[in-house]
Amino acid sequence: MAYSILVENLSKRYCIGELDRERMFRAAMIRFFKNAFRKGETEHIWALKDISFSVEQGEVLGIVGRNGAGKSTLLKVLSRITYPTSGSMKVNGRVASLLEVGTGFHEELTGRENIYLNGSILGMKRREIDARMDEIVDFSGVEKFLETPIKRYSSGMRLRLGFAVAAHLDADVLLVDEVLAVGDAEFQKKCLSAMGNLSTSGRTVLFVSHNMEAVENLCRRAIWIHDGGVFQDGPAREVIQTYLSTFAGAGDSSYELKDMPRRRGNGDIRFTRIELLDDDRRGKPLIRCGDGLVVRLHYEASRCVRSPHFAFELFSEFGTKVTSANTWASGFEIPLVTPGAGFIELELESLNIMPGRYYISLWSAGVGSIWYDHLEQCAIMDVTASDFYHSGRSLKGSHCGLVLFPCSWKMGDRNGGPACGERPSLPEVDLETDARGSDRT
Repeated sequence: MAYSILVENLSKRYCIGELDRERMFRAAMIRFFKNAFRKGETEHIWALKDISFSVEQGEVLGIVGRNGAGKSTLLKVLSRITYPTSGSMKVNGRVASLLEVGTGFHEELTGRENIYLNGSILGMKRREIDARMDEIVDFSGVEKFLETPIKRYSSGMRLRLGFAVAAHLDADVLLVDEVLAVGDAEFQKKCLSAMGNLSTSGRTVLFVSHNMEAVENLCRRAIWIHDGGVFQDGPAREVIQTYLSTFAGAGDSSYELKDMPRRRGNGDIRFTRIELLDDDRRGKPLIRCGDGLVVRLHYEASRCVRSPHFAFELFSEFGTKVTSANTWASGFEIPLVTPGAGFIELELESLNIMPGRYYISLWSAGVGSIWYDHLEQCAIMDVTASDFYHSGRSLKGSHCGLVLFPCSWKMGDRNGGPACGERPSLPEVDLETDARGSDRT
């Protein structure tokens, strides 16, 4: 098995207040005398602590975590912008990085000259850069300003050119940090497409982003960095789900209903608890659109009840009924409920609704409009966004409606012939939040 990156017990320590990048003689002398008369021990902070992982050749690895967790420091160490305090790392091949807007650019050089500068840093020859120049310029969209010094570029222009250079030059390993945090929706679309192409070209990519939909779409595997260490390493979907579930506001997976007020019915059957579970019957505090869901309804019967029906109803936060799933309509017959406690489960194969807050109502009834129990808005279900269409795009906004339809698109020729070309892009969706930078972390 060929590894592109091998990291073992990597640590990076910073001294608080220390100016590591300062190289002026005067500043160095001032720092020397300050340290000579400083009382007590210097305060340190570990940005990285004993991190170990490996990345196979051609793998696209997502890195997630809160701000300040150590993600950017890890990429800086791997790209040799800074050096580790302890531990070892091995990166095989040429490394291209896009860690900040305009990283590696010389302010006084033009856009074209900076493309050659970046290529030469990677060890490429002029003819190799010439062969890719048209692709880089076309992708960046700065053709009119190619002969203009970089110092006159806007931050968006710098980012577009920087990503174009990093993605199109002949590098074996690409390190990308929050490239989707800046730029408009069209540029983000191009970035996602380019990242997808990189994943099929055999190049290794480390992708740091707060856009969980993009990470899930582009990466099979992800690492969650927390307090400078690897908290979880595994399939991207599992890591993202665990990571998002730690945020404040994640929904409860169980609600007690015994003492719920404003309930109707004769009480022969009463709901006592509702649980929201995953396929393995474990609590599911984080629910994403498209997820499967098991709703377990606990009840208590005071006597024998023949042929009762149970229902689960879902309402939007504006009171619109999204669905009513009940045993009668489903054809699920319950001959008899005996006195005592029991439960019934509703399995939802795919929760195809938009992200948002929903309210749950429950009822149990019998033949002849006999109501045993009826609870309105007795529980809350928060649904968060996911990469439902596997496009790396976030589904947000009321204009998208309430329901998501699993679908595919095909394009035929003018004569109504068979579909042609590759799978077309899905319709544009709202990426306004991600264009401004995600605020989820």
